[in-house]
Amino acid sequence: MDAGTARPSTVLDTAVTTVKRRARVRAPELVGRGWLNTGDTTVSLKDLRGKIVLLDFWTFCCINCLHVLDELRPLEEEFEDVLVTIGVHSPKFVHEADPEALKAAVERYGVHHPVLDDPELTTWQNYAVKAWPTLTLVDPEGYVVHVAAGEGHVEALRTIIAELVEEHDAKGTLHRGRGPYQAPEPEDTTLRFPAKALVTPSGTILVSDSAHHSIVELEVDGETVLRRIGTGERGRRDGLSPTFSEPAGLALVPGTNQVVVADTVNHLLRGLDLETGEVTTLAGTGEQWRDGETDGPADKIDLTSPWDVAWWNGGVAIAMAGNHTLSFFDPGSGTVRRLAGTTVEGINDGPAEGAFFAQTSGLAADGDRLWMVDSETSALRYLENGEVHTVVGKGLFAFGHKDGDADEALLQHPLGVTVLADHSVVISDTYNNAIRRFDPATNALTTIATDIAEPSDALLVDGELVVVASAAHRLERFAASATKIDGAAHEVKRPSTDIGPGEFELAVVFTPPTGTKLDERYGPSTRLEITSSPPELILEGAGVGTELVRALRINDQVTNGVLHVVAQAASCSDDPADEHPVCRLTRQDWGVPVRVVADAPTRLPLLMGGMDEDGPQGT
Repeated sequence: MDAGTARPSTVLDTAVTTVKRRARVRAPELVGRGWLNTGDTTVSLKDLRGKIVLLDFWTFCCINCLHVLDELRPLEEEFEDVLVTIGVHSPKFVHEADPEALKAAVERYGVHHPVLDDPELTTWQNYAVKAWPTLTLVDPEGYVVHVAAGEGHVEALRTIIAELVEEHDAKGTLHRGRGPYQAPEPEDTTLRFPAKALVTPSGTILVSDSAHHSIVELEVDGETVLRRIGTGERGRRDGLSPTFSEPAGLALVPGTNQVVVADTVNHLLRGLDLETGEVTTLAGTGEQWRDGETDGPADKIDLTSPWDVAWWNGGVAIAMAGNHTLSFFDPGSGTVRRLAGTTVEGINDGPAEGAFFAQTSGLAADGDRLWMVDSETSALRYLENGEVHTVVGKGLFAFGHKDGDADEALLQHPLGVTVLADHSVVISDTYNNAIRRFDPATNALTTIATDIAEPSDALLVDGELVVVASAAHRLERFAASATKIDGAAHEVKRPSTDIGPGEFELAVVFTPPTGTKLDERYGPSTRLEITSSPPELILEGAGVGTELVRALRINDQVTNGVLHVVAQAASCSDDPADEHPVCRLTRQDWGVPVRVVADAPTRLPLLMGGMDEDGPQGT
């Protein structure tokens, strides 16, 4: 997730702005470069008349988009004869626009619905999308009836889809039957999208085989399989016949044969006994953290997409990619606590408790220093003595492949970091398909290997560097040699929204789904925070308030910038007979690139759930 990515949410619609869900807005046709999961057949909305269509605007770098893929699985199964989900892949990074990379990602993340390749963000713009992920619901007659940004919309979608089924069954406009999805032919490889690796005490190599939902032990050659731990099915079963769900990070507990596994999609830490092969659950409940306690007994605290783990300072540091924080598991006390971060996404250094991270995906310990890579800001950073420092990285929108002094160097969505004996670090620069090396002694970044298919981790084996070439489905060993690359700098490719100078209204549109209401038992149920880059873009109205509609004054002397918007709301089930209503906290953010233009619109609606009455967005 980045500043243009909607935050996790569970109920996303508010009555603060007047909305109407049944606005008759014709859905634009789907336009892109090509299709996946359709047997090379082009899909049109016209062909899907009679079906309920759910458009999922996503990009495969985004952790929130991956969460939504998992959230939608049961919904797709429940309504399989009436609902057609279509992923509209609108890329953030240059690498994500590569059609082969997209094809690999669709397989890697188990996307079992048609996907439109939208590299120029054409369909994204036609639907006026402002954030990854965004969900747009189209009824059987081809009209947009609901838009929601972010995660956690399954219950709201289930309610609306059930209403649409009833309505269009009665009208005779609902057609049941299978949709256009066609599964591609599977490829048989020993490893499938391996994620992380380590050397065991016996000198073998342990690899997290993420798409096979298992852990594999290999001979030192990195090819010969000694054993596979896990059945290959998604699940969270412990014991001697365990199941995992897209496991990633691995950490060896010093002096033991115990390995800690980041079981990413299960939101768990698992323990693996290398002697017996038995798996236990160490931390997490299996539920994704959205809000609430972060510190306490390990089996009572929710985790969120733990991507990597490292043994550090007597415990396990956890890259909590799902909410942009670091956590710490203490095996001695059996507790988990927040180590660093606020859940705000970005780059902000200083004291650990106030630092901003962005989908941390790789960790490596070097004494008291904990190195990390933040994938969404393409950054190399470290935590030491309670302070966070950024070495390489310029923010959520800047990336590239450039060597040289760290202040000017660029990465592209790195996923792994490895400490060498001389205290330099190797970076698995995933979307540049490269291995990079940062030397703290010279403050310089160099490239030591290229043309590696999405490297996600590296380790030293008998003095040689072994790389997890994730998209090549294997480990690769080579003797590294430094070179210098002076590549181009890039910025995230997202179209700007034209806004008018002077008096301006920003409105978050949000309607509680059927059966829920805003929770005002303990005060205001909503919160809205608005800032900008540069700060002088907003002359008046920036800051925090409790209303989801805000009057701003836009500076006519600033031509371009980004509006940063964070909104949240508390809502509960609305049944008078329910003594203990189910309550949820919703929180999302946007980073909207804007261009200040005379005579442009002076109102910007951001749809968290529902439809905008004053000028339908999403079309």
